[in-house]
Amino acid sequence: MGWPRYLTVFIPIAIGLKLAGANETLIFVTSALGVIPTAALMGRATEELAARSGPGIGGFLNVTFGNAPELIIALFALGKGLHEVVKASLVGSILGNILLVLGAAMLVGGLGRDRQVFNRTAASAQSSMLLLAGVAITMPAVFTLVSHGALPGPHDEIRDFPSKVEHLSLWISVLMIGVYAAGLVFSMKTHRDLFNPEHEEEENHEPWTVRRSVTMLAIAGVAVGVMSEILVGSIHHAAESVGLSEFFIGAIVIAIVGNAAEHWVAVLVARKDKMDLAVNIAIGSSAQIALFVVPVLVLLSFVIGPGPMPFVLNGFELAAILFAITIANQVTQEGESTWHEGVLLLAVYGVFVVAFAFA
Repeated sequence: MGWPRYLTVFIPIAIGLKLAGANETLIFVTSALGVIPTAALMGRATEELAARSGPGIGGFLNVTFGNAPELIIALFALGKGLHEVVKASLVGSILGNILLVLGAAMLVGGLGRDRQVFNRTAASAQSSMLLLAGVAITMPAVFTLVSHGALPGPHDEIRDFPSKVEHLSLWISVLMIGVYAAGLVFSMKTHRDLFNPEHEEEENHEPWTVRRSVTMLAIAGVAVGVMSEILVGSIHHAAESVGLSEFFIGAIVIAIVGNAAEHWVAVLVARKDKMDLAVNIAIGSSAQIALFVVPVLVLLSFVIGPGPMPFVLNGFELAAILFAITIANQVTQEGESTWHEGVLLLAVYGVFVVAFAFA
């Protein structure tokens, strides 16, 4: 697990503070820190299980559980009717992977090197899937804007949309899951060699047994669930206390916390000049969120929470997603990167952070 293990202490602290009815901001901070080691444990258990399951099942396990922490956090927020927080956290995860993670990986990996290279074909395929996903998740907002002349505001918690918008989002979600399934076949069967860059760990450790991997995965799932419930329950009061909007907390804070361990791995392997893996983590994770996590949550919203959640983005999210996906396609088309490109990606992310803070 590496450095995230040192944050494990925040798990009992967050639970204790919640039971004691302590300050909501303190509960939010400790539970957010507590999510990081549980997400890291889930990632490690998934990797160990995947290594023992063969490339086909192993790849499926990695893509299924790769974004499980974000999905679990979003499910608790969905159950509480925090639709705009859910959408903000998912958009924030996509932005974070494309701009923050890839930018940091290119910057750190490019220091001291003239340039780094990666598989252009695999990167372009994932960027194309991300572009398709961008079209799909922005169309409900375009439809709502054209038909009704207004989008949700960044300070909304939930909005009522006409049934046409709900049905549009529903059918688009079904199509996206179909595309995601086709992508699994493409990346794990017909073109598997493109999407499985070697990842050799430098530190030798004894592999986990299947039983231990499953047990740890179950423990991590429960821990993520507990931390997520505490985290989501404290968002409202914490936002008021620190003077930030729930939109900013969802799009920036929760998105970074849910992906922290994965972000660190991408930067670490980039420093070791394994840019194929770094790009795969950043772009692949974004595509997975857009094509799988988003439609699954839209479908589940019809049975969880106060009502359906059409994936209608607000103006800030709409602009940010379109710009970020365009940038992702631009920086991956040549199959090489420099530290300066990393600086540019981080600068764009910084612009979004400032804009979201003022929203």
